[in-house]
Amino acid sequence: MGRGGAVFGPSIAARLTEFLTSARPAVSREAFPTLSAREREILHLMAKGASNAEIARLLSLSPKTVANYVSNILHKLQVADRKEATVRAREAGLGEAQP
Repeated sequence: MGRGGAVFGPSIAARLTEFLTSARPAVSREAFPTLSAREREILHLMAKGASNAEIARLLSLSPKTVANYVSNILHKLQVADRKEATVRAREAGLGEAQP
């Protein structure tokens, strides 16, 4: 019946359509103008809950390099710790809230 495609019930299909067609603000350079593209990428992963080790693996970087990036991010955002940076990132639309 599905011929190899996904088959959804009407309520799931409606929710999926709404999600895919709703306008979500893009997080641009303006959200964090002092961060480099790589720093924004790492901040995004931090906001998704990734650890330094996970970020290093995903981006093919050494853990020490990631730690340096995180330190620079905290300094540039003028925040005390990773948790505060994550809150700021999520408020700007990066990552997704973890339960």
